[in-house]
Amino acid sequence: MNPFFEQVYSVVESIPYGKVVSYGRIAKALGRPMAAREVGWAMRCCPEHLPWHRVVMADGSIAASAYADKRKALLTDESVDFLPDGRVNMASCEWSVN
Repeated sequence: MNPFFEQVYSVVESIPYGKVVSYGRIAKALGRPMAAREVGWAMRCCPEHLPWHRVVMADGSIAASAYADKRKALLTDESVDFLPDGRVNMASCEWSVN
């Protein structure tokens, strides 16, 4: 497996229940601030046992995919706060990655 992907999955595994983090924040936390798209590629292959649904776009949007509705439902089940336009309220739900 790609070593960067493994690092991404390690961060994703640590995202707490009810919190979200953006692709870019994960990239920055891993010392590669320009690698948000690579984080996105890693998430396309993310093992199912990880909380993949907790990774969103920087503005709180849920990435358009076949799983967008499922992702929103899982986040709703975790009481993640959404803005009226359907984006995650990053101000109240963003997890601070070290």
